[in-house]
Amino acid sequence: MTGGGHGRSEGVEQGRTRGLGAGLALAVLVGAVFGAGTSGANELSHRSADLESAEYTTSGWSPAEVLAIVLDSGWAWAGLAVFTGFLVTRGAGTPPGRTGTARPLTLGCAAGAISLLVAVAAYSLADALRDGGITSSWYESEAPLWWIAAVVLGGPLGAVGARARDGGVIGLLARLTVPVGAALQMVVLPPGRNAVVTTIGQTVVGVAALVAAALAVASFRRDRRAPDPARPT
Repeated sequence: MTGGGHGRSEGVEQGRTRGLGAGLALAVLVGAVFGAGTSGANELSHRSADLESAEYTTSGWSPAEVLAIVLDSGWAWAGLAVFTGFLVTRGAGTPPGRTGTARPLTLGCAAGAISLLVAVAAYSLADALRDGGITSSWYESEAPLWWIAAVVLGGPLGAVGARARDGGVIGLLARLTVPVGAALQMVVLPPGRNAVVTTIGQTVVGVAALVAAALAVASFRRDRRAPDPARPT
């Protein structure tokens, strides 16, 4: 009996270790794809822009430019950390009601910080490759602020993503973090170099934020109406 219990506990611990490794690898992958993709979107935006044209400068736009201002914005980078924290804790098999415990919160923090660090690195590497090749100082192309912010902000944002799996009020607030942040940024720091790009960017992000917020509220209300299996009938 004792040996069997010990074997089961070892199996559980090994499963958790494998889940942790897979989760952190997923954080690296998601961060790399986002960082390189954002760099690529910026490059496409620059290539499609005819800044020598007065008309294009004042009223022109392109789909690549809209994609670039959506991806390369503060709320999107914050959303990367939140999404990774959510994804990794879910992949680790953490039950929704246990996301406030130490292990999932720590995992979410680590995933958020790692994904942002890797995203900054991938962005810098992609820029360096286009500018003529990777040198020993490729990381200096980004201001130290971005590396520091990836760690300082990535951890808490990843923890928010972990709590987004909760069905209660805390889970609702966590799920609303990114759409509310996106909407606020569109008002306080509107994107774009002219009024047309700004309007399109605000519309795209505003609609997406509204849909995401509505889905979060609908999920919250559905969870509140669901019967509690622990409650006697």
